[in-house]
Amino acid sequence: MPRSIADQTVEELGGPTSVLVRQRRDHEELDRLLHELDGTTGTEQERVLRRIDRLVFSHAFAEETVLWPVIRRMLPDGEALTRQVEEEHQEVNELVSRLETTPHDDPRRATVLARLVEVLREDVRDEEDEMFPRLQEALDAKALRRLGLQWEVARRVSPTRPHPTVSRRPPGNAVSGLPLSVLDRSRDLVDAGVQRAPERLAPVGEAVSRGLAAAAGWVERVPLARRGDDGQSTSR
Repeated sequence: MPRSIADQTVEELGGPTSVLVRQRRDHEELDRLLHELDGTTGTEQERVLRRIDRLVFSHAFAEETVLWPVIRRMLPDGEALTRQVEEEHQEVNELVSRLETTPHDDPRRATVLARLVEVLREDVRDEEDEMFPRLQEALDAKALRRLGLQWEVARRVSPTRPHPTVSRRPPGNAVSGLPLSVLDRSRDLVDAGVQRAPERLAPVGEAVSRGLAAAAGWVERVPLARRGDDGQSTSR
């Protein structure tokens, strides 16, 4: 049985720039944020959730565009392995979208939030304990470092918000990724500015944010953005 990447040294994983080390580093940051999220309410909860969103969605997009095609090509059961994680990613998208429209005083919010935390932890375990050790067996350290660079580039230009109707596979995710990234990251900046700006300017920033969200919704509805999924585990 291959060892979990959680139990290996940086050198065993291919060095500091290996995709496995980069993945584990993000997982460790996610674990820290989930602990910070525990027990929060109101605006503090929203603040931590936004940080989780920015980490999780860019991370997942880079996996889906860079790593999963390699796993499907290199491993005999790569299709089944990636489909399982795609289903988890899709559920995360849907849960976060639901949280965005569920008021803090709604009794259903706690259930949705608990399920989100559960799925995120399941996703980490599936990747670290099963998928990535298998990928490690199939590739040498040089290939892992090369994948690490490709993954990092993709992560830096990936969307940072949920888009549950976009395909989890090419060509849909590849086509929609750049415009959604620009819109999401612009909205992140606007929302951060609203929090710091004088109260009288907040309505203007909020209107801009809604406009960017509407534009992202238009990109999601483009037919090509929904192509590539298997009809079961990816976009709804």
